[in-house]
Amino acid sequence: MLKLAGVETYYGKIKALHGVSLNVEEGQLVTILGANGAGKSTILKTISGLVEPENGTIHFNNIRIDRKDPEKIVSMGISQVPEWRRIFPDLTVYDNLFMGGFLIKEKELLRQRMEEAYIHFPILKKRKDQLAGTLSGGEQQMLAISRALMIKPRLLLLDEPSMGLSPLLVKDIFATIKELHKSGVTILLVEQNVNYALKIADYGYVLTTGKIFLSGTYDELIKEEKVREQYLGEGKYTRREKLWGG
Repeated sequence: MLKLAGVETYYGKIKALHGVSLNVEEGQLVTILGANGAGKSTILKTISGLVEPENGTIHFNNIRIDRKDPEKIVSMGISQVPEWRRIFPDLTVYDNLFMGGFLIKEKELLRQRMEEAYIHFPILKKRKDQLAGTLSGGEQQMLAISRALMIKPRLLLLDEPSMGLSPLLVKDIFATIKELHKSGVTILLVEQNVNYALKIADYGYVLTTGKIFLSGTYDELIKEEKVREQYLGEGKYTRREKLWGG
């Protein structure tokens, strides 16, 4: 469904991505892991057309999209939940969802998508007339995900959905992501929470300083000492059993 080949992206003169190549098959949940500043969010912004790559290509369902405008990419079926949620704080929950469905022209279909959002996150229905900026961090994340789902995307890009949330809410958000994946949504997930992300992903890429240096399944990546030490904080004297359950 999605293929990046040799993608190089710059911010001014600073090179953020160094020849990134990755694939996402239809129906997969693929995760990109790495520390702050590794370039994870830049990959998603480049896919969405918010940043244009200097070199390399991006194909979505065999159509090249790396020179297309963001609104065109959205209309093709790619939706993004940005880092720190980026909801519209001065609009109500309902209006935020309405904005997410801006491509939907049929009123009945728009109403149906609203109801689907409320099924995923019932609390949003209770809060539908509340200003989004007054929601808790977890509720804002639920709203951001629901807003992105309004257009029924073929590919959902999730940027650090666990950021700033309590451990209990992180668990709930990942449970929701897992359910979305089971329902057939193809997902590309950017995360720092390696343990949670790998456990629900079909495949993972590990990014460092704009380069992919490891990739594989959960079983393959947890065997890598670099992953344990750099992204799980495991040294030679830490208790691996506590983190990995065995």
